[in-house]
Amino acid sequence: MAIFNTQNPWAFTFGILGNIVSFVVFLAPVPTFIRVCKKKSTDGFQSVPYVVSLFSSMLWIYYASLKPDEILLITINSVGCVVETIYIAIYIVYAPKQARIFTLRLLLLMNFGGFCVILLLSQLLAKGPNRARVLGWVCVTFSVSVFAAPLSIMRVVIRTKSVEFMPFSLSLFLTLSAVMWLLYGVLSRDLYVALPNILGFVFGVIQMVLYVIYKNYKTFIDDKLPETKADVVKMSTTMTSEVQVSTTVTSEERASSHPNSAENG
Repeated sequence: MAIFNTQNPWAFTFGILGNIVSFVVFLAPVPTFIRVCKKKSTDGFQSVPYVVSLFSSMLWIYYASLKPDEILLITINSVGCVVETIYIAIYIVYAPKQARIFTLRLLLLMNFGGFCVILLLSQLLAKGPNRARVLGWVCVTFSVSVFAAPLSIMRVVIRTKSVEFMPFSLSLFLTLSAVMWLLYGVLSRDLYVALPNILGFVFGVIQMVLYVIYKNYKTFIDDKLPETKADVVKMSTTMTSEVQVSTTVTSEERASSHPNSAENG
């Protein structure tokens, strides 16, 4: 079995580009966590986007492991798992007790319990190629729900007429990530990678249009630590990476409302 899909060099090229762009998206919350460490406080922003992004990356790694020639999905989502775990660890250290307990419970319920249930059921109820198909649809369903996260930040932008929490650079990279993984999915004939990134592309374009419309409006907004956008949407890298690429919809909410995607992918 080949490690890389050399039969389709264009799919390989877009997969590499998707990895690069999704990696940039995964690093978007870094300024937020540097600020958290300096202030020794999370200032009330939520851990949910990071936990969700981690779960998305775990699902995509499992899906990719069931198929040949999907090393590019594994690489970016492995990076996503490491990065999101670091974010969550920092959050737990500096979050107040109630938020810390909530985060630990969510990790236990979703990232341990939920993933183990999916792993067990897929092994028991699906065989051979059907297992990858079942996991593919699970990943698509989850990624679509993650890609719906930008609706909240778009609603905030329209209500406040301010793009403070939706920087153009972040929207651009999330859109590029969705495009890379969409093309990767189409060229490699992977429906499960391509489908959620169609939605990611549409939401990304809408965000950039809103930015153009409201960029000159001046509105006062409290100076609190931004909550991050899901996705993750790294997202998934598709997001998948979320990738899901992906991307992992999932970013900084000076930077968001995080969601990789991706997600991605």
